[in-house]
Amino acid sequence: MTETASTNAADLPRYPAPRDAKCPFDPAPSARAEQAAGALRRVRMPTGRAVWLVTGHAEQRTLLGDARLSSDVTNENYPVPIDRPRQEASPLSFILMDDPEHARLRRMVASPFTVKRVQALRTAVQRIVDERIDAMLTGPNPADLVQEFALPVPSLVICELLGVPYADHGFFQRNSAAVINRDTPAADRNASMGALFSYLAGLVEEKGEAPADDVLSDLAQRVRNGDIDRNEAAKIGVLLLIAGHETTANMIALGTVALLEHPDQLAKVREGDETTVASAVEELLRYLTVIQTGLRRVALEDIEVAGETIRTGDGVLVGLELGNRDPGVFEAPDTLDVHRGARNHSAFGFGVHQCLGQQLARMELQVAYGTLYKRIPTLKLTVDAEALPFKHDGQVYGVYELPVTW
Repeated sequence: MTETASTNAADLPRYPAPRDAKCPFDPAPSARAEQAAGALRRVRMPTGRAVWLVTGHAEQRTLLGDARLSSDVTNENYPVPIDRPRQEASPLSFILMDDPEHARLRRMVASPFTVKRVQALRTAVQRIVDERIDAMLTGPNPADLVQEFALPVPSLVICELLGVPYADHGFFQRNSAAVINRDTPAADRNASMGALFSYLAGLVEEKGEAPADDVLSDLAQRVRNGDIDRNEAAKIGVLLLIAGHETTANMIALGTVALLEHPDQLAKVREGDETTVASAVEELLRYLTVIQTGLRRVALEDIEVAGETIRTGDGVLVGLELGNRDPGVFEAPDTLDVHRGARNHSAFGFGVHQCLGQQLARMELQVAYGTLYKRIPTLKLTVDAEALPFKHDGQVYGVYELPVTW
């Protein structure tokens, strides 16, 4: 093992670091200072380990496309985000594996997430969005937009796609939130992951007996064919269930806050056509970049980049929120501009591990943003934005509650 912590790690800046409460949409000031100092910087993880932080957009894409950087969580040098025993196997299936096993498992569930298949779901997503807005408008006012809209919409969509009963949404939302909260005690996180695993394993077995037109039924068929075992199928199910609702839900809520705080940009979205809304989605993905703890990798060989040498066994964090604010790529990067044309952002990562569900997320956000503000044009916060409970403790950034009125 080449390094778990350097002797001077305590002197390094911490990453992730606290955001400025007065600028809740921006990366942490200390992280921006590191970005200004160079594309590759040494920082300290919460575990105390010294790792490389990649801050530059170009350098991030170069490294995320380099097979010499590994995503394998079983590697003894993998930069785990919290102190825990080394994983014997990935708890979240293929995202924490390398090729060829990563590619083999990813291919098994790739077809429902293609552009063509996702666009075929747009009508169903539009129905879900309209139904949730109808329920909000006939319910209490003020309302919590997280509970009434932002969380139910992607949860309903992913349930329909996977074949998960939406009646169980309280269970999987609660346990998913515990898994991705950085402050969840290890025992509680493991318990939540175990509960989700057992739940998905049970559903896969049920789908094997009574298949339907959904992803879990496809996985159950692959278990019967001997392509994967029951545990692998359950892990894939957990991954898709968590990733399929958490990130999109946070983007819907946080994007709404950002637009309400930028009324000129909100007006453009509200009054714009589908092209404007699609552009706004890309800009909000860039501007907010809700994955706030960095993508983690470990070097399998020495790698020269940006005038530095990443040594074999070094941990690497790719700060997507910093790359998406790189002034060399995005003019006035701290400005929200829905007409920017920001398709070159890296909010979904880059390379072979780029987010499998990115097309689904894009479409859901387009429908949500493109409908909510038109149907409720007087939507507004009931508190100052600075008073909102932002998810500073989460791996995925957002707000716990979003009190609104109209």
